[in-house]
Amino acid sequence: MLDGLDRALIHALHIDGRASFTQLATVLAVSPQTVSRRYERLREQAALRVVGLPDHQLTGHEQWLLRLTADPETALDLAHALVRRPDTSWVYLTGGGTEIVAVLETPLGTAHGHSLLLHELPPSVGLTAVSAHHLLHSYLGWRTPWRMSANALTPQQQRMLCGTRFTGYGGTPTPDRYRQMQLSPADHALMDALRRDGRAAVAELAADTGWSPATVSRRLDHLRACGAIFFDIEIDPALLGGSVKVLLWMVVAPARLDEVAASLARHDELAFVAHTTGPTNLVAHALCRDTAALYHYLTHGLGTVKAISSLETAPVLRTLKAVGPSPSAGPPSRRG
Repeated sequence: MLDGLDRALIHALHIDGRASFTQLATVLAVSPQTVSRRYERLREQAALRVVGLPDHQLTGHEQWLLRLTADPETALDLAHALVRRPDTSWVYLTGGGTEIVAVLETPLGTAHGHSLLLHELPPSVGLTAVSAHHLLHSYLGWRTPWRMSANALTPQQQRMLCGTRFTGYGGTPTPDRYRQMQLSPADHALMDALRRDGRAAVAELAADTGWSPATVSRRLDHLRACGAIFFDIEIDPALLGGSVKVLLWMVVAPARLDEVAASLARHDELAFVAHTTGPTNLVAHALCRDTAALYHYLTHGLGTVKAISSLETAPVLRTLKAVGPSPSAGPPSRRG
């Protein structure tokens, strides 16, 4: 079970995933050795990972939410084929175990990028149905963490971590927030390395990019300051009260969509809320303590939102991939 210090450390890493153990210790009022031990224990027992993620709009990409259905005998093979791809994240096995839901990132303007992916899948996966939903706007998730995983620090502690260079989760972008950046091959190598391990040492990042450690530090500071890269946490949500995981597909009248989505983003039970294309125009990811809590939320939480005209629930049976590459891609490095 997680105690107060564990939860505070998780919250702190949400704010600054690359804060040193010394910085974290100052905020948490413990020794750096205690922070180091807790961090290693959370990695081993709670599947904690810090990952660096590019802002898809600033780096010239767009995101699709795919729903794929396959034969029962081949659904897991299809899911693992998606896991192995570098352009996918959040690969879930849902429903009765024959549906796979995944997020796909494609270069901006690529014609039918999700269709190209389907042509690249093994012919033996037994694909029986496909729907692709363009993620148009996220109200909760990505830069904004699930409230139950980031509710342990006082406002003063949060300000101590934000410091003068970066504020909020992952840094406050400049006014050029949506101006696409020109990235070099070394920039992409840096982002790939941080997606594997958001706390990789500067020396390791230098080896991956071919830059000097000083250049890596300057470039990383710049990418964070302009919002092109931010840091997120992967952790087993069951330890934070999210044992039951459900995807919610909703239909809301367009005139009420922004109002409803913004309201749902304030619900403690939701970790992700986004506007999508398709027959359902709002998708959310619910995390509840147990099935009784889920029932209560569906009936007394979502059930009171009159603007939701249709609701489909899809229980998540397995999470095969989160935002970072599969941990089996390689052992995490030591960092401080």
